[in-house]
Amino acid sequence: MANHSATKKDVRQAAKRRERNRYYGKTTRNAVRELKAGTDTKAYTEALPNVISMIDKLAKRGIIHKNKAANLKSKLAKKAVAAA
Repeated sequence: MANHSATKKDVRQAAKRRERNRYYGKTTRNAVRELKAGTDTKAYTEALPNVISMIDKLAKRGIIHKNKAANLKSKLAKKAVAAA
């Protein structure tokens, strides 16, 4: 690492962003996992919009690819239709 103050600042910012992105990603993955594990149809349909919103935010921030977000949302929606 260079000893320029701007480079040091960039390293600090990158670490902060990495931690934030890891938190958002892990939180969303846990929400998807809990949603899939649930057996109650009513609870599933109520929680689905919140999880889809979380997935969209990850794609918007660039934490996950937009196609991965679309695939996740599609699979969750299919499960909701099948359960109904």
